[in-house]
Amino acid sequence: MQTSHCYIGLAQWNHSAWSDGPLAGNIPRHALGRYSRYFSTVEGNTTFYGLPETHTVQEWYQNTPDHFRFCFKLPKTITHELSLRHCEAELNEALQRLSALQEKLGLVCIQLPDSFSPDEMGTLERFLLGLPKELNYGIEVRHLGFYQKDDTERRFNALLMEQGINRIQFDTRALFNNPTPDAETQDALSAKPKVPLHVIATGQSPMVRFITARDWQGTLNYLDPWLNKISQWLQEGRTPFVFLHTPSNTHAPEVAEYFAEQLNKRIAGSALFNNWPIPQKDQSSLF
Repeated sequence: MQTSHCYIGLAQWNHSAWSDGPLAGNIPRHALGRYSRYFSTVEGNTTFYGLPETHTVQEWYQNTPDHFRFCFKLPKTITHELSLRHCEAELNEALQRLSALQEKLGLVCIQLPDSFSPDEMGTLERFLLGLPKELNYGIEVRHLGFYQKDDTERRFNALLMEQGINRIQFDTRALFNNPTPDAETQDALSAKPKVPLHVIATGQSPMVRFITARDWQGTLNYLDPWLNKISQWLQEGRTPFVFLHTPSNTHAPEVAEYFAEQLNKRIAGSALFNNWPIPQKDQSSLF
């Protein structure tokens, strides 16, 4: 039986704080290549604000290894401004642009605002039914009406299962339950959604977004249970995507490395992640 794999990545492939270690570099256009040596996927937030040029997408494809997968959000014009209505032209343009990634396009992510409520279930259903079937999708809802464990939520989950669309889970418990007064944590608290965590796989590629508190090592009690759930999904033949965040993402690479190591201890070779190179000791110091 072939082993399923878990894609592991971050919210970005470049960060000013990553000035030391294997992700460090002075040439921004080389950042994706450095990142993809170790990580197997990335969340693409840039497409939420605007579509990249076709030649840029082609460069992303060329600068990453065969196994790498991009997970990009649909533009906010579709999800937030038009609220999934009368957006056929915008959707077609976005999907056509992203399709230049070919097999490296992991999930197309539909992130809905907290103002999009279950009252608009009909609109949501029509939109999802109209999506091209050849691509993989994930959806993240933020209105609390989708988290009541009632007939509405069951109907929503059933719709996703019927269409093979993955319900994205954003686990923010570690952040909200361990607030600190520093600026980066306060910024994250104001920007991230505080919604209940309902763990479910509605498709073949469940996506988990996890954000730690500033002291990420002190909140592993929130992260470690995900190792069991991801292992279960792998044993079911699913292909999970896991994205690790910290309040400012300064230490997100360390969290991802920890998660990959722990997952491989449970199911050897399941985490698509290359460990950091071991620094070479200065031989002159030995004599």
